[in-house]
Amino acid sequence: MDRLHKERVSACALLHICGDAPRAASGMIRALGSASAVFELQEDDRFSLLGPSCRFRDRISEWERDNAEKELDRLAGLGFGFISFSEDCYPRLLKDCNDAPAGLYIRSSSPPESLFGGNPPISVVGTRDISPYGKEWCPRIVGAIASAESPPAIVSGLAFGVDISAHMAALAYGIPTIAVIPVGIDSIYPQSHSTAADKICSSPGSAVITDYPPGTAIYAGNFLRRNRIIAGISRATILIESKAKGGGTMTARLAAGYGRDVFALPGRIDDVRSAGCNALLGEKAAEPVTSLGLLVEALGLGAGKDPAVRDFKAEIGRIPDCDEASAEALSSLAGTIAANRGITTDELCRVTGLEYGTIISMAHILECVGIIEIDLLQRCSIHVKKR
Repeated sequence: MDRLHKERVSACALLHICGDAPRAASGMIRALGSASAVFELQEDDRFSLLGPSCRFRDRISEWERDNAEKELDRLAGLGFGFISFSEDCYPRLLKDCNDAPAGLYIRSSSPPESLFGGNPPISVVGTRDISPYGKEWCPRIVGAIASAESPPAIVSGLAFGVDISAHMAALAYGIPTIAVIPVGIDSIYPQSHSTAADKICSSPGSAVITDYPPGTAIYAGNFLRRNRIIAGISRATILIESKAKGGGTMTARLAAGYGRDVFALPGRIDDVRSAGCNALLGEKAAEPVTSLGLLVEALGLGAGKDPAVRDFKAEIGRIPDCDEASAEALSSLAGTIAANRGITTDELCRVTGLEYGTIISMAHILECVGIIEIDLLQRCSIHVKKR
């Protein structure tokens, strides 16, 4: 067994032994210089290092390393990778965290060096119950980051709502994205995002990663352990929407605890989905996102600028056979939707005074040309155009 493979096998074994106590695993590696050195200690030395009450001491054995080697060999056959804490390609910022995992399982078409060797990533996180406000601003924020001269990867958790919106926006804008999942690398959670995960893994510089061993099923406690990797791997975290005690808010607090920059999108004070953002802003634990240009500059990505105001009439004017009167009416309706994101088709009738059939017909045209989106509840929002 060569040195690199031995180190990976040893780190993998430590994940199995004390994965739920990452400080113990990374502490041993830091103390001895490598994961393999942990398994080469004599019993007396192990006792001196770990003390009499350590619950992991008796599990540090060659039997655990043999099982870890078999696991990594099987995963390699499936196209999955693994990196250890001691390797240069291990995420640098994550390594600075005292609860960094002993290793990471990776599913990607790119080598680890290209995943974690460049500009440190930025995490974009938030609620599963994303509002039209969040649906609009999440891709706009990712798009602003993507416009930087050397854009970083976008990190999130592959969950419903903000997470999947951030991942898909990153891919749409042509920048890498990393999904940190709360299950084993041989699974995807939620299962309905398997196609999205496949797209991420096949995109250059993108990956699905986890510190959970294969076969790990979903459990409520998995999310907090997953969230600390999202926060730790990123130089900054942006919270889009989250309840006061939501997972996104917890990730942002973890990031602040690691000494990383935290930004939050301000929301209405009576919207439960913005309670976490507003709380962090009130505590001065996060900086407000008030301008996309200022956000890009604050992230250290160079001079940023706010996008120009959309000219709906000009976009509608490109529709074949659309006369001046129709373009005027359609652009007016688009402006009403822009000023009232999430407005329903019924509410549009009341606001505009137009018949329901007319509103449905006009909204359908706006949706077909990519100006608005209409969800299953007939709520209308402006579609964020990708470049």
